[in-house]
Amino acid sequence: MITFKPVIEDIKEYQRGNLPENAIRLDVPHSIDEMLKKAAPIEAVLCIVLFLAMFIKTIVNHDLVIKPIAVVLGFIIGFLLQAVHELLHAVVYPKDANVTVGKLKGKLVFVALASFPMSRQRFILMSLLPFVLGIIPLLAFVISPAEYKIMNGLMFGMAGMGMVSPYVDVFNVIIVLRQARRIDKIMFFEDDLYKICE
Repeated sequence: MITFKPVIEDIKEYQRGNLPENAIRLDVPHSIDEMLKKAAPIEAVLCIVLFLAMFIKTIVNHDLVIKPIAVVLGFIIGFLLQAVHELLHAVVYPKDANVTVGKLKGKLVFVALASFPMSRQRFILMSLLPFVLGIIPLLAFVISPAEYKIMNGLMFGMAGMGMVSPYVDVFNVIIVLRQARRIDKIMFFEDDLYKICE
């Protein structure tokens, strides 16, 4: 079940499911700042992919293929789609999971919070599904004619927000792939990530 809450004050309050006795805490950073720092190389790679797409399209067409103001507007649209990003996380959870979607108090960040065990494959899908908000605009940018500069700018801006904003989700997937077996279940509990050994 998905619940919407306008303002979320404490993440831990919404991530306190029934933690099984055989759950093992994964080795994840203990603070948001540490996690952002460790995930930064992923963010850098995603930015490189975006700028390679822009560079190649510009070189091939021998001209700037965007209107810069449209990039800014596309970035704003991408930012406004943060709630959709979190809904894409939420819809992957099993139907009997309680998922709360809302904005963190004092921050311009939306979150989808749940504490429910799911298969490793489902966890990976849940983490990576929001990439469609970046991949679809990036593909539209790549295939659209160079003379559609406003559309190219909008798509590039949306792709920028949609591709780069899930970099911490990618970091979580890498942690799970390294530390959990295919048969393990994965769940969030408070600020931590656990595997449940089957």
